[in-house]
Amino acid sequence: MPENKEMSRIQKKNAEKQNKGKKKNKKQKSPLWKKLLFGVLLLIVLAFLGGVGLFAYFASSAPEMTEKDLTDIVSKDLVDAKGEVFYTLGAEEREPVKTENIPQVLADAIVSVEDQRFYSHIGVDPIGITRAAVGYVTKGHIIGGGSTITQQLVKLSVFSTKEEDKNLERKAQEAWLALKLERQLSKQQILTLYINKVYMSENQYGMGTAADHYYGKDISELTLSEAALLAGMPKAPNAYNPRTNPEDATKRRNIVLQLMYENKKISKEEMEQAKAVSVQEGLIEKDDDETNDLVYDAYVSQVLDEIKEKTDLDPYTSNIKTIHTNLDKDAQEQVYDVLNSDEYNIFPNDEMQAAVSVIDVNSGQLKALGGGRKQDQLRALNRAKARAEVGSTVKPLATYAPAIEYLKMSTYEQVIDAPTTYKSGQKINNFDNSYEGQISMRRALVNSRNVPTYKINQQIDTSDIQEFLHNIGIQSLNGDASDTDFHESNAFNGALSMIDLSAAYASFANGGTYTAPYAVSKVVLQSGEEIDLAPQSHKAMSDYTAYMITDMLKDVANTGTTGRLVNIPGVPQAGKTGTPNYRSEDKRKYNIPKDAVPATAYVGYTTNYSVSVWAGYDKRFEKGHWLSNGDNTRQIPRKVYQAIMSHISQSVENNNWKMPKSVVPVKVEKGSMPAALPGPNTPSSRIVTELFVRDNQPSKTSTHYTKKLKAPSGLTASYNKEKDEVQIKWNKYTLSNSDKEVTYLLKVGNQSYTTKDRSYVVQNPAEGKLTISLAVKAQGQTSPSVSTSVNITSDEEKDSSEASSSNESEKESSEDSSSEASSNSSDEESSSEEEEKEESSSSSSNASSKEEQADEEASKKSEHKENTEENKEQDENNADEEE
Repeated sequence: MPENKEMSRIQKKNAEKQNKGKKKNKKQKSPLWKKLLFGVLLLIVLAFLGGVGLFAYFASSAPEMTEKDLTDIVSKDLVDAKGEVFYTLGAEEREPVKTENIPQVLADAIVSVEDQRFYSHIGVDPIGITRAAVGYVTKGHIIGGGSTITQQLVKLSVFSTKEEDKNLERKAQEAWLALKLERQLSKQQILTLYINKVYMSENQYGMGTAADHYYGKDISELTLSEAALLAGMPKAPNAYNPRTNPEDATKRRNIVLQLMYENKKISKEEMEQAKAVSVQEGLIEKDDDETNDLVYDAYVSQVLDEIKEKTDLDPYTSNIKTIHTNLDKDAQEQVYDVLNSDEYNIFPNDEMQAAVSVIDVNSGQLKALGGGRKQDQLRALNRAKARAEVGSTVKPLATYAPAIEYLKMSTYEQVIDAPTTYKSGQKINNFDNSYEGQISMRRALVNSRNVPTYKINQQIDTSDIQEFLHNIGIQSLNGDASDTDFHESNAFNGALSMIDLSAAYASFANGGTYTAPYAVSKVVLQSGEEIDLAPQSHKAMSDYTAYMITDMLKDVANTGTTGRLVNIPGVPQAGKTGTPNYRSEDKRKYNIPKDAVPATAYVGYTTNYSVSVWAGYDKRFEKGHWLSNGDNTRQIPRKVYQAIMSHISQSVENNNWKMPKSVVPVKVEKGSMPAALPGPNTPSSRIVTELFVRDNQPSKTSTHYTKKLKAPSGLTASYNKEKDEVQIKWNKYTLSNSDKEVTYLLKVGNQSYTTKDRSYVVQNPAEGKLTISLAVKAQGQTSPSVSTSVNITSDEEKDSSEASSSNESEKESSEDSSSEASSNSSDEESSSEEEEKEESSSSSSNASSKEEQADEEASKKSEHKENTEENKEQDENNADEEE
């Protein structure tokens, strides 16, 4: 037992020794936080070294930057479709500024807004560079710029502004070249080069040139307000142009003044005084050369927008050499003259605005644009690209073409024009506030009837309508382009730009192919690289849809007031009018006349061109800023169209459209519903020829006019003993279809005769009783017969016999025929009044029944109430009033 205790003590001591050793070992290990800190520092060092290495790697491939790069402004030629230069960006004669002539107020303004540490850094802003690098790592692209004035100068001189070029490599090269430039030039030299390099809107480069262009003064004479404005313009030259965008220019100018005050370059009093000055104070008028540039301004604006949208190249500052456009100079000059000169005497005043788009239907190329009237500023609002209410011009796009494309409706398709409401219960109006009953699709479109259009539209799946619209480049028919929903009123009313409208109709003109409209075909860079900007074409609809729509729209362009206004001898054309309207409350509020509208539009096309025209006022509620029938201002778009289309059609061959094999012209009986072929008795006046999609034409023959013939009337016979002859007469038999022939079948005794006359003479008849019968053959039928008899005697007295029926049925037939053929009329003329009454009664009953059904449908109120207000507002803009 003691031995066990002793062993226990020994084990205890050994355990204590082991524990002490463990404690010593624990004290020797480093804390975890130190290890983490060390790891982080190591990563930072490695990242720094890696960054330095990457920077060095990128910088090693930086392009050379010469003095010419820093001082030259490379002009960009815009060439037309024939390859001839019509405009040059940067073509203005620059006035380079010398360092000693730069006023301190301008230098302070530029530094305050662009680079407040300009005089202290070495060419780069480390904070900005870090922000850009972090953005590249986390977002995959550069966030922010961090660009100093030196870096901006480098960018303007040797780099493009394409979005894909804004990467970490480009940023590193830009920074490296900025560092080099700072070692070679003084701050004042760098600032001077920047001042001479920047783009200042209206084709002006350099602030010295801009000072003379806008204010007519030397740069050294700029006031504080003027210097602040010019210093702020390079960020967005066109947006901050004091002539075209005075409000935005004022905001930008004031930001610069505020930064100058915060940077202690001006006092608060000086800031407030400068802010009180209008940005348009001191601006001078343009010279004649600039006025000539206005002819092409709308087109040039479209060119510049396309380049930015499709390439991210800045047309003003990038290394573009040549821009190849699709411009037709002759067409462009004609558009400008029609809109602006007094030669055509179309517009009532200088305030009315207009927009025009001319497209080659076979290529989608934009040939000419009219962005507005009486504009005196370059790069002003391009109304050809702006969305505008275009009324019923959307009907073929949103309703009739989809109905043919997806439902294979014919141009004869029957629809009831009767009181109708939206699903919300809101009433839909026609332009004349009346209804026509049963009409065809052709009449509904040509006469621009809203109710039938809506009814046809409701038969088409909305998804099909939207697909069709997307196929012709239309994402939205609403005033707000971001609203891509298809609303009920879009069946007959909507908003589009003139460019998009003319492009969509071009698809009808060329047989169903859509090409996105484009002004620029390609861009050539200074390096010789070519960038192709021509879009790909695609089949947007079947050829039968395009042809059938065109056939109906030819009726618009060839009849009525529109036909008179747009007529061009020898030029087959089609087109559609469109007229939005004021809301009722706006008419009351602004005392607008009943027939006044805010704008009108017309789009027409040939086998060569599609031309869309809009006319209206920017301030539509000002007194007199409306269009009406009384002064013919609602005819203006059609007059503009005619003046342009007639001119551009002179130099091309104008052909009519050829019917594709997928379309079949079919004669149908008018009023048949569904369509039916004419019967043998259908009057020619009731036969119409309409277009059907092949294999969808009607096969059933109408029986509406197939009625049994009634017996003839007025049959009489008398014997003239002196002449020894029997004289036979009867009444004229008249069919309801007067153009059908009647043949009389006469039987005298055992002899039969056919004649088209209404009398017959039998010579030397035999004695005894002579029986005579008469029937009619017409329309493939033979009528019941009537008969009479006469006694042939040798007595001296004249025998005669009144006509009598041979049997009771013949008497009934004779009585019936007297009603049909008016046998008792003194002039022996019969008529088809009874048939016409029956036809009228039948037609009236049929139409009445259909209208009652339509009324019953219209009276049912939908449970869907969410669109009530929307439909109410849009419906008041739907009246496309045809003159």
